[in-house]
Amino acid sequence: MSQPHFSFLEMAKLCGFQKLVVELEHGTFDLATLDQFLALAKALDIPAICKVIAPNVESIQQVLDFGALGVVIPHIRDVAHAAEITKAAKYPPLGVRSYTGGRVFDYARPSTTAFEDENRRTKCYAMIETAESLADVEKIIALDTVDGLFPGPSDLALACGRGAYAFNDADRADLTRIARAAREAGKTWIMPAWTPAERQFALEEGAELLVIATQNMVLRGGIQSTVDVLRRESVVA
Repeated sequence: MSQPHFSFLEMAKLCGFQKLVVELEHGTFDLATLDQFLALAKALDIPAICKVIAPNVESIQQVLDFGALGVVIPHIRDVAHAAEITKAAKYPPLGVRSYTGGRVFDYARPSTTAFEDENRRTKCYAMIETAESLADVEKIIALDTVDGLFPGPSDLALACGRGAYAFNDADRADLTRIARAAREAGKTWIMPAWTPAERQFALEEGAELLVIATQNMVLRGGIQSTVDVLRRESVVA
């Protein structure tokens, strides 16, 4: 979801969607609305992973403080950059995440194991969408502060000089490398899988989670389906 439509989230729950990726980098959420939106997601028992607006400490800490299950960090370059920025997703001594009370700790004083528990609960996914991050993908997934990988196929194809992503042989080779790196590290990966072929590939490669539709895809599909029905009934030209 890239726009804060509360009823859309309720309908997604009613229709059986199990998890949610909130697109902040290319979306229209402000902080106050995101806080409310993640509270509703928690109340509906829909775990939410947030793709943060930028690879910086503030963006990562804010969504985790609001209760997100995890973060997807875009624009990662090499392993040194990944090591620096992913520390923001974990409390010390593993990382450098700063403490604040609130929703994460049930608005109470944290227990003695609270920070270790929160480090295990929240997931940090490194987005592999640059040529540099692909070249270092095996090193990136080996970091203690990285729980999984999230390829950005369109930007990765562009960064590698191939133009538009087409799920062709070269695209699949990159995705296979990402999946293999996660698997060999004993960690997970998430696949943006818009087509049946991509979904089959993701299942065969052991993806933890398939992102199968965007908010705008679903809305456009519903509108188009309604118009198609009206045309078949000759209600509209």
